[in-house]
This record gives sequence, C-alpha cells and structure tokens, in this order.
Amino acid sequence: MGTSVQVTPLCGVYSENPLCYLLSIDGFNFLMDCGWNDLFDENLLKPLARVAPKIDAVLLSHPDILHLGALPYAMKHFKLSASVYSTEPVFRLGLLTMYDHYLSRRQVSDFNLFTLDDIDAAFQNVTRLTYSQNYHFSEAILKALRADGNVLLPVDTAGRALELILILEQYWAQQHLTFPIFFLTNVSTSTIDYVKSFLEWMSDSIAKSFEHTRDNAFALKHVTLIINKNELEKLAEVPKVVLSSMASLEVGFSHDIFVEWATEAKNLVLFTEKGQFGTLARMLQVDPPPKAVKVTMSKRVPLVGDELKAYEEEQSRIKKEEALKASLIKEEELRTSQGADANEAVPMVIDANSSHVSSNVTSSHFGGRLDIVIDGFIPPAISVAPMFPFFENTAEWDDYGEIINPDDYIIKEEDMDQASMQGIGVELDGKLDEGSAHLLLDSTPSKVVTNEMTVLVHGSAEATEHLKQHCAKHVCPHVYAPQIDETIDVTSDLCAYKMGDYEIAWIDAEVGKTNDMLTLGPLSSTPPTHKTVLVGDLKLADFKQFLASKGVQVEFAGGALRCGEYVTLRKISDSNQKGVTGTQQVVIEGPLTEEYYKIREHLYSQFYLL
Repeated sequence: MGTSVQVTPLCGVYSENPLCYLLSIDGFNFLMDCGWNDLFDENLLKPLARVAPKIDAVLLSHPDILHLGALPYAMKHFKLSASVYSTEPVFRLGLLTMYDHYLSRRQVSDFNLFTLDDIDAAFQNVTRLTYSQNYHFSEAILKALRADGNVLLPVDTAGRALELILILEQYWAQQHLTFPIFFLTNVSTSTIDYVKSFLEWMSDSIAKSFEHTRDNAFALKHVTLIINKNELEKLAEVPKVVLSSMASLEVGFSHDIFVEWATEAKNLVLFTEKGQFGTLARMLQVDPPPKAVKVTMSKRVPLVGDELKAYEEEQSRIKKEEALKASLIKEEELRTSQGADANEAVPMVIDANSSHVSSNVTSSHFGGRLDIVIDGFIPPAISVAPMFPFFENTAEWDDYGEIINPDDYIIKEEDMDQASMQGIGVELDGKLDEGSAHLLLDSTPSKVVTNEMTVLVHGSAEATEHLKQHCAKHVCPHVYAPQIDETIDVTSDLCAYKMGDYEIAWIDAEVGKTNDMLTLGPLSSTPPTHKTVLVGDLKLADFKQFLASKGVQVEFAGGALRCGEYVTLRKISDSNQKGVTGTQQVVIEGPLTEEYYKIREHLYSQFYLL
C-alpha cells in the first residue's frame, strides 16, 4: 500500500497571515503550527474550526504568536484535543509568549478570548521532543545614542529577541560601550532563565563555547532584564536601548514607549522584521515618518460610583439567570432519566381478598412494563425510583414478532463476485510479491515522476507568484502554491511507498565504502532513465466497483473483467511458485479505441509509479 500524503493550507498562503497547515499522511492528520496574529482576528480561524475535530497531532515549530498563538483558543472553543508536540525551547518560550500577550491585552481591555488557565491547559500536555543564525545594525543604533536619543526595538517575546540580545551583548563588549540596554516584557526574567538551560539547542558556536569555557552566552553583562516600565523612568535623561514586546506595536510595552518617544526626532524606532499585516508596525514600515500617526491609547480603569453599581447589578442578574437555567436543565435531565412513562405509571394493585391478578397486569406481559408501588415509599417526581437498572428493548415489533431489516441479510454484489472468483480454482485475488515489489503491465505509461517537490506557503500574493515561477524554471518542475482550504496530493512526488512492513523507493546512487561499511553516495553524472515500475495490489472486485463509479459498464466473465463493449482485463499469476504469490501481470485486451485508453488510464490510477 502506498504512502498517501496531502497538504491543506488553513492559513498563511498568498498572504502574510499566521501559519497553520493540515498535513495528512495515510489518513493521519497533523496540524503544522497553530498561529494567530496580534489583532486576534477570529475570522482567520474559520478553516481551522472546520477540521479541528479530526486532527490527530499538532506540531509547533516556533515559539511566537504567528506559529502557536491560536492553540489555547482552539482547544477551548474548537474542541481541539489532539496531542501536541514541540521542542523544549518552543514549549517553554511559547508558554511565556502567550503569557506576555495575555497580560498586555488585559492591561488595555477586557480581553476574554482565552485566559491564563486556558493557556496552562493547552500547554500542560505538550510532549517535548529533542534539536541551530547574525545581523549588523550597530551603526544606526550608535548614531542615535550619541545624539542623545533613545532606541526602541519592538520584538517578539522569545524568538528573534534572543538573537538581538546576543548581538548587542557581544557588540557592547567589543566596543566597551556603556549605554544601558533593557529587555522589557512581562516575562523577561523567566525567558532568560529558561534560555540559559537550553544551550544545546543553540548554534554550534554557543554550545561549543559553553563546553570549553563553561561561559553561558545568556549570562548577560550589558542587558538588564525588567518587567515594569517604571524602571525606565529612573533613567529618563540617559540615552538607552530598549527591546520590548510586542513587535506589532499594537499593545504591550513597545506600544506605550513608542507613543512617548515618537514625538522627538532624535529617538529611533528600529524594526528587525516585517510587521504583521494591518498593524501599526506594518503601517510605519510601508509609509515611514516624518508624518502624523494616529495611535489609539487604551487603559483599564476601575469602575466607580453609578458605573460600578450598574455593573454589579448586571453581573448579579446574569448569575441569577445562569443559576435558574442550570437548575431547569438539571431537573429536566432527572425527569428524562426515569424513562418516558415515569410520570404516567399505572401501579400494580394487590387485593388480599382477590384470588386473581388484575387483567391489566396479565395482558401487559408482551412489550409492556408497570411500576410497582412499594409500601411506605412514593418516589418523588424528580427522583429515580429504587430499582435495578432496566434496559429497554428498542427493537420494533408487529403482530408477527420482531421486525427485521432484509438488507442486513443480503450478500453484497462484490462479495458474491469474490466468492465466484475463488470457486473457479485459481487465486485471482492474490497479493503482490513483497520481494519483487513490482507489477508488469502490457504498456509503459508516459507519466514521468520525479522526487523533487516544492510547496510554497506564507508570503504576499505577488511574492508567492514570483517565487513559484522562479522555482518552476530553476529549481524543480513540481511547484505547488495552494490556496486556503485547497488540498494538494504530493504522494507520487515522494517516490516512497509501503509494501507490508517495508518502505520502498527508487534510488539512483553510487555504492561506496566508509569504515568497512557500504554506503550510498550521489552520482557523479546524470542518472540513466529507468523503466517505470508500478507498485500496488490490484483487486479485480474493487476495480470493478471503481469502474462502475466512473460510468463504465463492467462485469465478470470467465475469471476476467469485461469492461465496456470490447475491452477485457485479466490478472495472471506465476503458477511456477507455490506457497507464495509470484510476479503478476495485468493484461488489457481489446482494440485501440478511446474506450481502451480510458480504461487503461483508470487502471494506472490504481498504482504508484516509481
């Protein structure tokens, strides 16, 4: 059986929206990232909502909002219950990123899309797996600092910010600079504490430096970690560098600092990555100052006076309504649990002076049931009577007994076909020989399959189309750029298939020897073409049903499949090998008509090509 692979973008194609893709391998559905943006636009998650119940596993690749921001929301509202996997750094830093975003939003609005508990619930069952980048921008920073200006670097919580911190730390040490540097987020200290223990996940230079000198790159000497903006006010007149979240400038400390510093031309706002579409950062990058910029300032303030009183009354009313609704639901559930006839039961009457039982009782033995009144106890209307569990027979009855469904006892047509095939004494439904793992046909298909394949995601429509044309011309012939919710099947492009417990593929390589072991290396010249091999297990009964679904008249005749008016298809096994299934042939006989080529094309679609 071949390995089936499909890719379906749910977000982040032909745009710079968050990244979220559905990868299906042999029916197992992976969700590759679960991103959102700083605007928390719920419309972006509609494609994810449609497929969330059938997702089997979630893979998180980066610890920023664009890669994992929607995970708590999806688990809470879309009932996403699949296992989640990430590396240890992505787990730890991603958790801090979500904390930082939530706290930043709660400082300016009544944010209720998810809570800290929702974040913890989403991350507590993440399975952590076991896993390495420099930019020169010091001149612009130093120019602003030496002009008595401040420098703001809007950054994410725990992604590129870590690279920038190391670059600044190293440059300050080399140049012996004394300008203060601050890393300001709600979780900055926790972020660096976690990173100090993740050096094995960093670049080779950082890991080797720690191995040789035991010098931790994140034991910062020039960067000060702060979690409160008030600490900056102590150095209000001193030129400084501040790395602060969020990178979009929509909320967070970076938003507040930008509003304060943007009024003076000597200050510098330095963007190190492209802003998310629709955010303040992106607007400034597309149309930079000098100009007037409209910025919305938000802040949560406590309610007082009449506003507080009205709010408390409204909350009290809502709680009473919810309590009343819950009690009504509970009462209805209790009534339902007693059965349909719980409140209309006819009690059994036992008369000491009578020698016979009521005829109502004797006549109800067939399909009926009566409640028994226990002396001294009358069950309330909303409780369950004290009796053993009763399981009602839901089968339907008529005057002749239980009603049966004839379809349950009819042998299906394909089962009859298989039975007749087995009865003629020849094993026509045999499987392919897993040793040879190939099937020979009477003709070689013209389709050429290569193992090179490219799928383009996450970029503007213009950039995506430009890259698609470039790749198709210079990189590989098979380039995919799917739209949202468009599934592409890349199975044949992988050239890797399963036969039983084995995977097979066609490899062109040169055999070499390394340390007394045989190895495969790349060819020194262009590989020769090879005859196409078709891999698969054709069952005539299944193929008959497939052709019928395509509108082809088909029937079994003499152990062969009669297709249409003139074409016959038969399956021939090697009878010289006993006990195993030998090399097989599928033979198509008939005149070379349009019908012949149509049926042959349907036949080729049942196999994988190597």
